[in-house]
Amino acid sequence: MKTLQFRQAIAEAMSEEMRRDDTIYLMGEEVAEYNGAYKASKGMLDEFGPERVIDTPISELGFAGIGVGSAMIGNRPIIEFMTFNFSLVGIDQIINNAAKIRQMSAGQFPCPIVFRGPTASAGQLAATHSQAFESWYANCPGLKVVVPSNPADAKGLLKSAIRDDDPVIFMESEQMYGDKGEVPEGEYTIPLGVAEIKRAGTDVTIVSFGKIIKEAYKAADELEKEGISCEVIDLRTVRPMDHKTILDSVKKTNRMVILEEAWPFGNVATEIIYHVQDKAFDYLDAPIVKINTADTPAPYSPVLLAEWLPNHQDVIKAVKKVLYK
Repeated sequence: MKTLQFRQAIAEAMSEEMRRDDTIYLMGEEVAEYNGAYKASKGMLDEFGPERVIDTPISELGFAGIGVGSAMIGNRPIIEFMTFNFSLVGIDQIINNAAKIRQMSAGQFPCPIVFRGPTASAGQLAATHSQAFESWYANCPGLKVVVPSNPADAKGLLKSAIRDDDPVIFMESEQMYGDKGEVPEGEYTIPLGVAEIKRAGTDVTIVSFGKIIKEAYKAADELEKEGISCEVIDLRTVRPMDHKTILDSVKKTNRMVILEEAWPFGNVATEIIYHVQDKAFDYLDAPIVKINTADTPAPYSPVLLAEWLPNHQDVIKAVKKVLYK
């Protein structure tokens, strides 16, 4: 094992895949000369040159469309959005072209493309730069949605996403790029659609994904001191979703809390709750509790932002609620 920052794991995954397959290229704002807005493509221009690491104008609709078109004719582009907030400018290409072209062409045109970049809040970036888009893109058939929470998962999942023959939305976090973690040596991939039990437990199942899962770990540590055993599941892939791992855990613990950094209405947690009550209702000993951000645009004030975001104390309260403590 070796220790890498999250950004280094991302760069390593892209570089390894580009060495393996010359149809893969990276395109986006500041990915080349500047080594990436968050240095997630550091050194790649020097190795692969300007034909495969391509700086673009500030035109998300334009370079998203170029990526989709090139994927249809045999390339495997990686399109970086500086933030998924900016993907809204190019969302027509993602939803109406990338996600649908295989069906609309009766299978004649695959679209092996990865759209990647940071999602959700990242400190004082205010309302228009602090939105979580996982459930937005997961709502669209034809897209796969991946949200890693640590460097090892980021590398293995990104390699699988690049090799996938369908469009993949790969969501990171500005606040995770500096995170360090152990990453396996040598070649490895992590299959899409497979959740992981990061911490085994017996009293309650906590499901989360992305950077906010750190608050679940903090809560589990605190609750362990009180004799409460939490099983923490990292979803890793939002779509396709690993319902089996979730259901098996709930059948063991009989209680569930879901932690998600997103608005409360129509989110990933809502989808999980539907499946659990449909397939494992008789195993539940308490209503499921979901924890989300406040139902407002993200505030700029750090004091208000702290209130807006869920934290480990919210998780502790939710766990005690489902345990009737």
